[in-house]
Amino acid sequence: MIGLTTYLELVTQDVWQERGAFLPEPYITSVTAAGGIPVLLPPQPADEDAVDAVLDRLDGLLLTGGLDVDPALYGAERHPLTDPARTDRDEWELALFRGAERRRMPVLAICRGLQLINVARGGSLHQHLPDELGTERYCAGGGEYAINQVRIDEQSRLAELVAPGVLDVHSYHHQGIDRLGEGLVASARSDDGLVQAFESEGDGYVVGVQWHPEENSDDRRLFEGLVAEASTYALSSALRP
Repeated sequence: MIGLTTYLELVTQDVWQERGAFLPEPYITSVTAAGGIPVLLPPQPADEDAVDAVLDRLDGLLLTGGLDVDPALYGAERHPLTDPARTDRDEWELALFRGAERRRMPVLAICRGLQLINVARGGSLHQHLPDELGTERYCAGGGEYAINQVRIDEQSRLAELVAPGVLDVHSYHHQGIDRLGEGLVASARSDDGLVQAFESEGDGYVVGVQWHPEENSDDRRLFEGLVAEASTYALSSALRP
């Protein structure tokens, strides 16, 4: 059972237009193709009892992409191009991640999810990469994913999942990691030095990627890795007294 965080935004269906929880289908099909059962987790009050009740029924957590993390969470002034704050989503997902960490539940984080974990661990973000790197290579805009290359550290857990060396990835982000959070190790970078993936130190399973693996239907390795770890977690949970 894999919990996937969702958007909560204004959506249109037929004649109806109202706020609704949704998630692009490729996330869901990526989990099911890897052998997992996806459970959607829309933003809601981050009550500790509610978070515990949700996590009690899950074996893994997937923090998905979406709009920017509130810069107030890492002590920064808002850049003019930073998205308006989605405090409901930030608070809910931070609570889920911290609860999963306490339980040593496996976590995969994608794009915004990677950025949220970095902030949760005390790191910071570049709010607009073109200001820092002088390029818009990571966000083509118009719903079109850019293709970029990242180099994966051969000593990393990520290399065990997707192989070391250079990997072509689907990018759609204008923010990125500035200061890496505590207990996180960079496992992939692009040629401009930007952290493109990280993992947790030690034997806990936290893997974060800045790109969108769900958009590559030919490659389910990151999702297969999460589902495999979730299966081990479920077995160990069943054996606990």
